[in-house]
Amino acid sequence: MSSTGNTFQLGFLSQELDRLKGEGLYRSCYLIEGEQLPRVNMGGRPTIMLSSNNYLGLATHPKLKEAAKQAIDLFGSGASGSRLISGNMELHERLEARIAQFKGAEAALVFNSGYTANLGLISSLARAGDVVFSDELNHASIVDGCRLSKAQIKIYPHKDVATLEALLASATDVRRKLVVTDGVFSMDGDIAPLPDITVLARKYGAVVMVDDAHGTGVIGPDGRGVPSLFGLEDAVDIQMGTLSKAIGCFGAYVAGGRDLKEFLVNQCRPFIFTTALPPSVIASALVALDLLDEEPWRREDLNANADFLSEGLRRLGYDVPSRETQIIPVLIGDSGLTIRLSQELLRRGVFACGIRPPTVPEGKSRLRVTVMATHTRDDLEDALEAFAAAGKELGIIG
Repeated sequence: MSSTGNTFQLGFLSQELDRLKGEGLYRSCYLIEGEQLPRVNMGGRPTIMLSSNNYLGLATHPKLKEAAKQAIDLFGSGASGSRLISGNMELHERLEARIAQFKGAEAALVFNSGYTANLGLISSLARAGDVVFSDELNHASIVDGCRLSKAQIKIYPHKDVATLEALLASATDVRRKLVVTDGVFSMDGDIAPLPDITVLARKYGAVVMVDDAHGTGVIGPDGRGVPSLFGLEDAVDIQMGTLSKAIGCFGAYVAGGRDLKEFLVNQCRPFIFTTALPPSVIASALVALDLLDEEPWRREDLNANADFLSEGLRRLGYDVPSRETQIIPVLIGDSGLTIRLSQELLRRGVFACGIRPPTVPEGKSRLRVTVMATHTRDDLEDALEAFAAAGKELGIIG
């Protein structure tokens, strides 16, 4: 079909784009040249990367690269089918066994992304007659999984366990109750109150599901995640996490009981109808999980870098909440000012992505700053100099 034939039907697109630009909500992709290192090339110039989820620096680790190359030689470049048709390979089952061991679970199932895992998991578990209780700041994939299910959805204010209890207590004559929360909230960097949530779940007969995407690899003993941080592996029924952030690869997992895995294999549409992850990705993830044990200094350096940068930003006068994780929100409020700050920083050689509605609530736009274990002190000091100059120029700090 020619573009001319679509002019009338799709004419609204340009109007919508103009609206987004006018409201300061227009988005575009930034081109990064080369690897995801602490300093990258953007637009032909060296830039300090403060917006990557490559928290431990594993995405560029030589052992992960070598594992991927060897897997291609041994198993080819693709899985060539869904796991139930022709794509179930030795590496997939090895990784699932390794993840189950890592998370302290009976079994695990690998998915192609965190988004598809949450979409399929929630919509498979929650049906008509069920109720899902979801934190208001849960990730968009959880929100969409809830929408796709036929369950009743009850949203509770962020980390408000008193309201959660009231909602659980009022949910009578329902078939099942599912409490879903991020472990680490991706835009605020704070940690869910899992001890309180699991106590309420036991009291009111609810299942607990934790999205541990930003906790896996960096939070808790040996980086085993938020449930492990609190010693609640047995109290959390379902753990979802990704292999694309601290693990440095791609894909996701669901960890829990053996019955859960078998149920998802039979009922979860994103698993059933998606071609399996390629062998190179699976092999890299296996190596990355071993490196979490072999190189604990990465978590130590990550926390030291996050402390240094968050304290430095607060000293400059930025509105930065107390640090809980490697995600550091720099709260600005106004969408337009947030983007101007991001642009001014980029002009000074620092990339810190501006986050606006609908990703965050109206009036709460911010820069989502993240550090890596592999950032040097020079990297972070240079970044703070750029923040000082850009913030003063825009009148954000004195």
